[in-house]
Amino acid sequence: MSIDTETARRVAKLARIKVEDADLPALASEFNAMLGFIEQLNEVDVEGVEPMTSVTPMRLKRREDGVTDGGMQDKVLSNAPDAREGFFAVPKVVE
Repeated sequence: MSIDTETARRVAKLARIKVEDADLPALASEFNAMLGFIEQLNEVDVEGVEPMTSVTPMRLKRREDGVTDGGMQDKVLSNAPDAREGFFAVPKVVE
């Protein structure tokens, strides 16, 4: 696949990026270089390679997903600039 300047202009517009007309050929060239690299990656033989989360073999740490009441309302609200009736108090922003 090859990206021309019109496609680069459309991508820039969709991304809400202002690109001058003089810079469109360079942007199209950069897109083509990225697509070329992706094509190279598609040529790599990954048959039999297990997906991994890290370069070293390890299991991710997990914790039990248990619901609690927290029991730390006073500690949580102690750093609040303004707390009332057990809740964070914030300034009104909508009238």
